Amino acid sequence: MKKLMKGNEAVAEAAIRGGMRAFFGYPITPQNEIPEYLSRRLPEVGGVFIQAESEVSAINMVYGAAGSGARAMTSSSSPGISLKQEGISYICGAELPCVIVNMVRGGPGLGGIQPAQSDYFQAVKGGGHGDYHMLVYGPHTVQEAVDLMYNAFDKADEYRLPVMILGDGMIGQIMEAVELPEMKDPSAFPKKPWAADGTAVGKDRRVINSLYIEPDALEVVNHRLFDRYELLKQRETMYEEYLTEDAETVIVAYGTVARIAKSAVNELRARGKKVGLFRPITLYPYPSEALNGIAKEDSVKRFVTIELSMGQMVEDVRLAVNGLKPVEFYGRTGGNVMTPDDIVDYIEKE
Repeated sequence: MKKLMKGNEAVAEAAIRGGMRAFFGYPITPQNEIPEYLSRRLPEVGGVFIQAESEVSAINMVYGAAGSGARAMTSSSSPGISLKQEGISYICGAELPCVIVNMVRGGPGLGGIQPAQSDYFQAVKGGGHGDYHMLVYGPHTVQEAVDLMYNAFDKADEYRLPVMILGDGMIGQIMEAVELPEMKDPSAFPKKPWAADGTAVGKDRRVINSLYIEPDALEVVNHRLFDRYELLKQRETMYEEYLTEDAETVIVAYGTVARIAKSAVNELRARGKKVGLFRPITLYPYPSEALNGIAKEDSVKRFVTIELSMGQMVEDVRLAVNGLKPVEFYGRTGGNVMTPDDIVDYIEKE
């Protein structure tokens, strides 16, 4: 049975149903409904909710809980995620699973509380120090955000890395009917033999660490991490194609912008324009191979990347297309959101 829920609250409930039992966060608009909801719900399922004294404290609490084997999570928005970056790098270096939600707001600086996609670089290129990546999802509906969150902790555990749900103020605040999944049983989750949970003593003592003084040792760690990222590319890359089979113009958009773009595609098709949509679902790993395949089609004349930013994902689109076809960019920023008519006007101005 479907239930009408605000995006933030639906994501929070999906996290609980996915097995999350430890949340650490700090308030910031436009994601405040996530901690507010979890402060009530987590105690009902035997979980732990802590409002930390800062974002820095919150991410380090996640580090500790994840190191003990718990399914741990934090959420924030843009400036708050920036404050967490050192901790995120440490978590990646220590090879710990967790889930991080960023409901992006406008920037730079304090910016505004309206939706934006200007944290793309930070999420997929690694906003902290060192060589690392996370598995990053860009949901375009509340239902998709629920579905991705529900399995995010499984993915984090499987690959021993953080998973980020990269939403925005729009998907966090809208209300949609969602089908909530069944509650997973935490007692059925696989054991974590690496976890520092107090069960190992003596020479078998487990240590969670991201400090490697010897260069050769640190190089081994980096190669091990990047072997894992290659597995992500092979196994976890996700995308959607919409009316691309005969398209002359292919719009590339993710998240809530893809919803707007899909409406524009339908209008342009009604006007006889051969336009399609390519929607990345995983932003890291980026579906470059699939996009490159579309670029090789003779029917395709150009790509148009549409974002709520000054142009970030467009760089990955250009890398994927690799000069085979022109790649244009159209964006709004400052918290302004384009309409389907804006996109139609841009496509038709050729």
